[in-house]
Amino acid sequence: MRTQRQVVDYSLQKRAVLRELLAGRVGTYDVCDASPYLKNAARFHGEPTDRRCPICRSENLTLVHYIYGDELKQSAGQARTLAELPVLAMTLREFQVFVVEVCLGCDWNHLVEQYLLGRDGLPGDGDGAGGSEQDAAGAGNVGRRRREAQR
Repeated sequence: MRTQRQVVDYSLQKRAVLRELLAGRVGTYDVCDASPYLKNAARFHGEPTDRRCPICRSENLTLVHYIYGDELKQSAGQARTLAELPVLAMTLREFQVFVVEVCLGCDWNHLVEQYLLGRDGLPGDGDGAGGSEQDAAGAGNVGRRRREAQR
């Protein structure tokens, strides 16, 4: 997605949690604690992956995308499909996306990444930079063509 920015990757934290589990300092019940709401979001709005669960190794992981932002109002905190995100990114100024991986078999879940989306990340939007002269010249050419077509 071209407006994706300020990406935070949580893979090092995930490796640390898995290392603690394998060392026996953390129990399986501590890391496999997906709520029923998260599991339902994974079933109905999740994106299946081909990666196996690191705990049970029998199910594939599902990615759930949660969105948050001031412009979303009552839609904030909802799970959305990956296909809906570009449409929202073009209509809203800015919102945050949190990606959570979930195993529907053993209830493993972990925050994978978070990032910002929205029109504020597009060049030339908001501050007038990024080709505004070309836009003005293009608008002038369109107006000239319309006048010629009316003659």
